[in-house]
Amino acid sequence: MTSTAKEAPAKDRKLAKSVKDSKAPAISRAAAILRLLGRSDRPLGLQTIARELGLVPSTCLYVLRTLVAEEFVAFDPDTKRYSLEAGVLTLARQWLRRNQFTELAQPVLDRISSEFDVTMLGVNVVGEDHLVVVAISRAGNNLQISAQVGARFPSLISATGRCIAACSDFSEEELAERFAQLRWEEPPSFEQWLEEVRQTKVQGYAVDPGNYIAGVTVVAAPVWKAPGQFTHALVALGLGSSLVRSGLDELAQRMVAAAEVLSAQLVGEGG
Repeated sequence: MTSTAKEAPAKDRKLAKSVKDSKAPAISRAAAILRLLGRSDRPLGLQTIARELGLVPSTCLYVLRTLVAEEFVAFDPDTKRYSLEAGVLTLARQWLRRNQFTELAQPVLDRISSEFDVTMLGVNVVGEDHLVVVAISRAGNNLQISAQVGARFPSLISATGRCIAACSDFSEEELAERFAQLRWEEPPSFEQWLEEVRQTKVQGYAVDPGNYIAGVTVVAAPVWKAPGQFTHALVALGLGSSLVRSGLDELAQRMVAAAEVLSAQLVGEGG
């Protein structure tokens, strides 16, 4: 699971629309700026930020100055550019410290990653629109996955997206509309994807055979915080040929078993 440059414009347009439609515009503007800076590989200038988010430059400057004062954004007076400041780490660290799934999942991710030589992610399902990586364990192979803790992805993308679609109440028409907005390197047809969603309901896990990232197979197993409440997932990423040799079915079954144990633990914590 990795973000690609071709997704950025669509994400920026969605950010701009969310700011425009928000009933709390000041908060939405600040959140949109933080997300934009978090996705950018380099510091951004005022005009770039304002243009990408559809903000009036003077309004954008006011929000940026407030974020700088709160130590969430850093300003370089020499380049006149903005970037994330260390203050955001304090919020993230406090959230991770309280997140039971992250604590429980990390040793599971480490074991499966080591045994099958895959990169493992623990993801949090945020509403109907996004997935956020909250834990990661990297394999010892040469496959480099750019996903980091805090990375966001569209909810229906890749193998995890098939799990979400399988567990959702979306109509076929709603799924088709959301599917049309997804960006894949090797896109499946909607009919093929929908059949894989149906298979996910039966087998309890999903496989993306190189659709999202060409040559990379992604496996996902859902984790439930309460009956009927799909909140997290275990995700494995590996080279397709390598996974076939190491045992794709065995990996999937291990992930399903681990997800069931985590689900029971989370339900117990919630109770």
